[in-house]
Amino acid sequence: MKVPFFAASNGSWIRSTPALDEERLYVAGMRDVLVCLDTKDGREIWRLDFIKSLNSPPPAFGFVCSPYVVGGHVFVQAGASLAKIDKLTGKIVWQVLKDDGGMYGSAFSSPYLYRPQPQDPPLLLVQTRTQLAGVDPESGAVAFAQDVPAFQGMNILTPTLINDTIFTSSYGGKSLCFALTRKDNAWTLQERWTNKVQGYMSTPVVIDGHIYLHLRNQRFTCIEAATGKEKWTTEPFGKYWSLVANGSKILALDERGELLLIRANPQKFDLLDRFKVSEQPTWAHLAVCGNEVFVRELNAMSVYRWQ
Repeated sequence: MKVPFFAASNGSWIRSTPALDEERLYVAGMRDVLVCLDTKDGREIWRLDFIKSLNSPPPAFGFVCSPYVVGGHVFVQAGASLAKIDKLTGKIVWQVLKDDGGMYGSAFSSPYLYRPQPQDPPLLLVQTRTQLAGVDPESGAVAFAQDVPAFQGMNILTPTLINDTIFTSSYGGKSLCFALTRKDNAWTLQERWTNKVQGYMSTPVVIDGHIYLHLRNQRFTCIEAATGKEKWTTEPFGKYWSLVANGSKILALDERGELLLIRANPQKFDLLDRFKVSEQPTWAHLAVCGNEVFVRELNAMSVYRWQ
């Protein structure tokens, strides 16, 4: 399959990050296919084709959500829904938050578990193409669903937890921060603040109460998490950054193959260094393991040692 022309620069390839769970690797293929592989020999254990199984529409951008493994199950946004899958067999347990796939198919964002308070039951937090929702991971019951405005459903980044709040930002919408509370077994999502800045594909990092976010307009900004106040915003960089934080340091990989080292500083944009790591496009998420930095270029994988 080929992605739409305006996304062709980042390739018609897999967009999802694989998930490793013990001796199994869960890999999402472009045409809404989820495959489970044995890590010892690469043998295929099972394959789930959402289009064939559910007669759902092919996603125009491919399978984007990353598989999320919890206990005996895998959670994904695929088949124009949020699905719970038995991790050993590949059988669908339930589907919720179904839609018609919209203009471009299934949602982009990845789900994960959230427990606001120790005494609260866990919720699966997920952002669909139109909503921010909380789902009971056992039953699939939707605890809450909050509309998140976006241009043609471009809710791409994964919502970010900041203490007792949830932050998200959308292309063609705005940045939003919500507080989630539970009383008498009912969940309530309450808006804390909004900000006009628009995120794009890059999920932010949060350091010392500040949100560091790459924007739709290619700028990088620092937002005070408690108030939503912008501390500073840079001049434009590339279209996309993947961000990895370690203490007060941030590594940012630009889609043009530039790697930036940034100090988290609410007072100013503090660029420590920059290094060209590829002449090819680098849209995949940066990976760090020990003192090695892994970069997936358009046609290769490269590894750099951090000195």
